[in-house]
Amino acid sequence: MITNFRHIGLVVQDLEASLHFWCDIMGFTVSRRMDEAGPHIDAIMELEDVKVTTVKLAAPDGNLIELLKFTSHPDKPAWTGGPTSTGLTHMAFTVDDLNATCAKLKEHGVRMHCDIQTSPDGMAKLVYCTGPEGLVLELVEMAAP
Repeated sequence: MITNFRHIGLVVQDLEASLHFWCDIMGFTVSRRMDEAGPHIDAIMELEDVKVTTVKLAAPDGNLIELLKFTSHPDKPAWTGGPTSTGLTHMAFTVDDLNATCAKLKEHGVRMHCDIQTSPDGMAKLVYCTGPEGLVLELVEMAAP
């Protein structure tokens, strides 16, 4: 049935700040940017007169995040769920050097939820942090085999 994972869509309030975070800090690249409007978008969103800028961002492994900035409809307040809330709780990324990644993120004002933790089996080091607009990210460095 499913042939592959396509992307995760994130509605953002500040597109330029989000692009800075995902591209300049996290290392994603813009693979496509479009201003979208018309009957097809209205139908998909179940709204009228939608105007949205969409930006597909590619991770080094090719997986995608899609940022959506609506210019036609007011933003909803930032997602305020937590790790036990129903729905999207966090996005996890594998990194090659967790210490360096955390240091870089801290330089850019990203809040770490705790010090780096090691899994009980010793196979991974990980940490949660809060990214743009309150999005929780899990960063994982796997132990060498």
